[in-house]
Amino acid sequence: MVTAFAGTVLFGVVLARLTLEPSAASAALVHSNVRPGASIRAYLDGTSTIEAVRQLGGNLLLGLPFGVLLPVLLPPARGLLRVGVVTACLMTLVELVQGALVTGRVFDIDDVILNTAGALLGYLLIGLRLGRAVHPRRRHWWTRRAAEPGDT
Repeated sequence: MVTAFAGTVLFGVVLARLTLEPSAASAALVHSNVRPGASIRAYLDGTSTIEAVRQLGGNLLLGLPFGVLLPVLLPPARGLLRVGVVTACLMTLVELVQGALVTGRVFDIDDVILNTAGALLGYLLIGLRLGRAVHPRRRHWWTRRAAEPGDT
């Protein structure tokens, strides 16, 4: 748990540095993207392969720690759907803050989608097993009662 908490703090610092610092390179971008797939298409069609991989892969990787850390730190957030919903909500909040407060940054729904996909991937690859290892499933009272030997 301590390692997961330290990892979360470190991830929070990295996330803040990557998303909440002004970007001089993208200062010319002044329009938010609320159409799913629009900026993904723009990266695939209008930029070099290296830039597309950097942008799209970077957003996938940015979400990966959520899928690994959420099941460890918040046992009620275990499950593919729950990890996806929590990540989508948090990343939407990050995008809204950076779009409203940070010069050269705009809200992009595709970033939320890619971050959430990364979290789901992290959950499926590592988070599911790690969450179960740290927080084994509890047996409910009705399954314990049925499993007791000697009951007939």
